[in-house]
Amino acid sequence: MLAIIFSVIVISLSGVMMPGPMFAVTVAKSYRSPWAGTKVSIGHAIIEVPLILLIYFGFGRFFQNHVVQIVLSLIGGAAIIWLGISMFRARKDVVESGKDLKYGAITTGIIMSAINPLFLLWWATAGSMLIMKFVAYGTAWLPVMIIIHWTCDLVWLSLVSVLIYRTKALWGMKLQQWIFAVCSLLLIGFGAWYLFSGIQKISW
Repeated sequence: MLAIIFSVIVISLSGVMMPGPMFAVTVAKSYRSPWAGTKVSIGHAIIEVPLILLIYFGFGRFFQNHVVQIVLSLIGGAAIIWLGISMFRARKDVVESGKDLKYGAITTGIIMSAINPLFLLWWATAGSMLIMKFVAYGTAWLPVMIIIHWTCDLVWLSLVSVLIYRTKALWGMKLQQWIFAVCSLLLIGFGAWYLFSGIQKISW
């Protein structure tokens, strides 16, 4: 069991620490509050916990369906691109005027989780294997896995948020705008990748 717990921690941290849509929006929201990462992780959990339960009860195959993957990739990719463009346009107001992005941190965490096709597909495939390994020791271990996984998300995103908020004054406004722009372009890039993968699936 200790080996499985360790694998959950490693896999969870490797996923959340990898630059992606969730990381990008956390950086953007952290300009306004050191609690942004915590709130984003709460929004993420609002989608993730029910998803884990759905997969446990046998709905994992739904997300593996070819048509479902195409729809998720197209809609999710387009939505992430739109969010990235919105962030890019707002970068100057956020850095210089102290304005916040349109959506709150919890809502942002919900949106980024719900429209991210890679996140949904990961839980339907690799994630489902992780769930099965845990519940092989009994259904009571499922909440333990959920808590361990979410704690990894919570700790990392909260750390990122606090560091950015506490050190942003040292960067200078130009550098802050550049960092904000990079996060926006990262979102657009991921969205384009998801969109392109959906188009490729249609051709298959």
